[in-house]
Amino acid sequence: MRRKPEARTSSEERVSPDKQDPKLLRRTEAKGKVTYWSVLINIGKCLLLIVIIPPFLNYASLQREGQMLVPKDGQIVDVGLGQKMHLLCKGKGIPVVVLDGPAGMSSDIWFYIQESLATMTKVCTYDRMGLGFSKRSMQNETTGTEKVWGMSTTGRMVDDLHRLLQAAGVAKPFILVGSALGALNARFYSHIHDMQVSDLVLIDPIPEDIFEEDQWKEYWLGKLVPSLQARQFSAATGLSRMLIILGAIEPSIKGEDVPEEVIQRQKYLLSNPAHQSSAVDEHYFLNESAAQVRDITKFKPLSSRMTVSAITADSFDGQMPEHLNQMVAKLQKKFLEESYPSANHVHIKGADWRMIYEKPSAISQHLKRLVNQRQAEQQSQ
Repeated sequence: MRRKPEARTSSEERVSPDKQDPKLLRRTEAKGKVTYWSVLINIGKCLLLIVIIPPFLNYASLQREGQMLVPKDGQIVDVGLGQKMHLLCKGKGIPVVVLDGPAGMSSDIWFYIQESLATMTKVCTYDRMGLGFSKRSMQNETTGTEKVWGMSTTGRMVDDLHRLLQAAGVAKPFILVGSALGALNARFYSHIHDMQVSDLVLIDPIPEDIFEEDQWKEYWLGKLVPSLQARQFSAATGLSRMLIILGAIEPSIKGEDVPEEVIQRQKYLLSNPAHQSSAVDEHYFLNESAAQVRDITKFKPLSSRMTVSAITADSFDGQMPEHLNQMVAKLQKKFLEESYPSANHVHIKGADWRMIYEKPSAISQHLKRLVNQRQAEQQSQ
């Protein structure tokens, strides 16, 4: 009997690649390429949305918040040449207390101290040019001082502050208080305009020759400034706003007794690349600012009728390496002994420059004593 042919196996039924229809092969390859490119295009679209949308939304939010969050009690003062600066004064009476903050900080840094002092006299804080609600000046708007002092340096800041206080009609003489970079500004101002200042208060003052130390320059210009530049980039890309929403970044001044508008204002500035850019510049040119103060104090001594107080803490910055804090403390002590030997020295334990808002009562107590002394003198005259 004849055998039936066996059924072909599936492997036998397969057509070898070299015998497949070329058209079918091309269609299959084309389909694979289309799928591959479709995936790439979709990924590209997602990346494009991630790159474009956050900055766009951040910019739109900043435009709205910039109008809404200006302090209700504050004023935008025209200081000439098209420049406008934000000034916030609270309380009534004399002597007026003028507060100038650390590098890169807006006037909100003085919230606790201003609220405390405003119960007994007038207290004014302000935003330096480019910070907070004081806009940068345009390139064609000039007083000429930046050609001498340079932008974002103490010389220019003091000129801005002088024009601001003149335009706002702040009563003189006043008590001038500065912290860190603000202390450099306060010293410069007091030596130049000595008749306008009755008392000079230096909080955590920066030694003039600190940048002569290589370790300090390496830390300040090699680590701190780049970290601030990264923060500026984060604000420009909208990443800061996203991190704030997620709770990864929080305002420095917070608590039950801090108004919601102050908290929102800090979030606005953390997300504002213009504010962050000015903060970078103030830190970058701090060496030049210190040199300007050193020169001006040699050129024009401080008035003998002016009292000087220095308020220091255990460390300059608790987030800084300990050996650098020790270096600053040593230079700070030397500079105060040489420049202001008769200064009243107040030391606050367990604090650094953040004592302005972390331990404000200790600073407020000293300032209140100064105010009481000046008010008693005025009443006795």
